[in-house]
Formats: sequence, structure tokens, C-alpha cells
Amino acid sequence: MQDGSQIFVPDSFIALFQGRNQRLRQPLGEIAQRYELCEDLAQMLVEQAQILYHQSAPSESAILQTIYSGLQTPDAGISAEEARWVVLRLSELLEWKAPELLLPSPAEDGAA
Repeated sequence: MQDGSQIFVPDSFIALFQGRNQRLRQPLGEIAQRYELCEDLAQMLVEQAQILYHQSAPSESAILQTIYSGLQTPDAGISAEEARWVVLRLSELLEWKAPELLLPSPAEDGAA
């Protein structure tokens, strides 16, 4: 980040706020704040996901899908794109495979 912030915001998160021309739709400071919120949320959800896994033993994918669905409600306070990023980050933190629904399509990857 070039705005004097000490926070490193990964490209995967910055991409949520870029238009087709790669220009940011929000100031870097606001993006950094949103990143902090989403990263903290992913970190906090690690324990919850582990508890769900050990209590009810559904699949890792089912747990991530359930969390994703919960994050898409208006009360969650994050956008649909941020919810997707949070769950992908959560899957990284847990070292679980991300559910197919959450994986980028070839068009999003630029591999079209």
C-alpha cells in the first residue's frame, strides 16, 4: 500500500475493488480498513469452523459453504465479494480445499 499504511493488503483483496480498467473504486485507506475487517473475520472463524468439524463431522466443504451462506446475509456487514474472499482465506488458514462454488471461474482467473 502506498498511502503510508503499515498494512499489507494482498492483491486478491485489492482486486475486489478494481474496475475493468484496474482503477480502484475506493480510496486505499478504505480498502485497508475493509481488508482488516475481513482478515479479522477469517481469523475469528477458524475456531468456529474447527468446532463445527469436530462436533458434527460434516465435510470441510459443507462447513465452508454454510459459513459462506451466513456471510452473505445483509446483517453480516460485508459484500458478497468480501464474503467469498473471507471464506477462501478461511480455507487457506484451515488448510482445507475451497469448495468449488467459491473457486474463481477460468474467466476470473484470466485463463479464458
